[in-house]
Amino acid sequence: MIEIARQARAASRKMARLSSETKNRALQAIASRLAESEDQILEANRRDLESARAQVQAGCMSESLYHRLELNQTKLGGIKGGVNEVQSLDDPVGRTTLATELDEGLELYRVTCPIGVVGVIFESRPDALVQISALALKSGNAVLLKGGSEAENSNKALFGCIRDAAARSGIPADAIALLESRSDVEALLGAHAYVDLIIPRGSNALVRHIQQNTAIPVLGHAEGICHIYVDRAADLDQALEIIIDAKTSYPAVCNAVETVLIHRDVAAQSMPGLVRALKKKSVEVRCDQRAIDELGLPGACLASEEDWRTEYCDLILSIRVVDSIDQAIDHINTYGSHHTDAIITQDNGAFERFFAEVDSAGVYLNTSTRFADGYRYGFGAEVGISTGKLHPRGPVGLEGLVTYKYKLLGKGQTVTQYTGPNARKLRHRSL
Repeated sequence: MIEIARQARAASRKMARLSSETKNRALQAIASRLAESEDQILEANRRDLESARAQVQAGCMSESLYHRLELNQTKLGGIKGGVNEVQSLDDPVGRTTLATELDEGLELYRVTCPIGVVGVIFESRPDALVQISALALKSGNAVLLKGGSEAENSNKALFGCIRDAAARSGIPADAIALLESRSDVEALLGAHAYVDLIIPRGSNALVRHIQQNTAIPVLGHAEGICHIYVDRAADLDQALEIIIDAKTSYPAVCNAVETVLIHRDVAAQSMPGLVRALKKKSVEVRCDQRAIDELGLPGACLASEEDWRTEYCDLILSIRVVDSIDQAIDHINTYGSHHTDAIITQDNGAFERFFAEVDSAGVYLNTSTRFADGYRYGFGAEVGISTGKLHPRGPVGLEGLVTYKYKLLGKGQTVTQYTGPNARKLRHRSL
């Protein structure tokens, strides 16, 4: 593992010099190879699904994890489309983001460059392997990939397509590697001399383990506890449609809504219909004591304190009645995971306050939390979602995989010339 990381470090220096044409040619070749290998990929995934179904039946794997593992022709089409989308994006490397003349013949530039070597540890979702590889390649980074054992066959099939197509297009062979054993994870976490960034994608336990066991910077999120607040000025028909979409369109993902907060002024009018609509979609509804006592709500269960802190990734939704937007904001900042939260309202002032005070990577008005996705944002794909406050934040695409260097161009100047009683003055003129 350490030797693989060392080779990736050497390859990353070559990756930093690749032209946009070479990277785009490789991505086109990868998309073509994925299309040509569809039958082999689906067969590999079928073998993983057979093993996973046995684990689900034995209670060792959740249904949500099983669904994330599954590939089909539609998903493969989306995967290939994501690679093409990344290829079509502007190269993020080599951009000048600041240019300043410090003095005549002394010019300062800030220029974007790859991070270097990125290690990605992910569970269940084999499509993540392709997304991450495409973004790493386009941003000029070497990448070390470690998928879960439940997707071993799928990951090998996808990785084989990517590695071969990339190598034939001029990408250094050691710039992408697939790690296979569990011991590789611990070795990767200790490879701080060669790896610049770790990105975990998976369960809360996986992310927390990685965050607590490496000196390498970690980008990611442990939970996706997303909220929708239905304001007193909400369009209730709109709110119903948005909540149903955010909960039921794909409940196993981190951008699905887990808790709905409803202003007391519209609770009696909206909640009975909302609960009925959710029950028709087989959603288990858990409401606070106030809603149960005041509204009855047949078919709803009583929510516990733990429900407000839970990412279900399932057809379960907790609902709480709140007295004000202040209480809604306080609830979200107390129990949320800083991922994505939405307000449904026709009051723009309420939204501006919600936007300013809710401490999350995504804060939405009158739309589903399910839009928190790199592909939907136009990033082509994402390596993950970051809930931290430092760059980057939210869905992480190409821009999140580059950093920058300062380039200073001089003509023999020394600092001594700019000190003392006869010092030259720095101009600091924007170029």
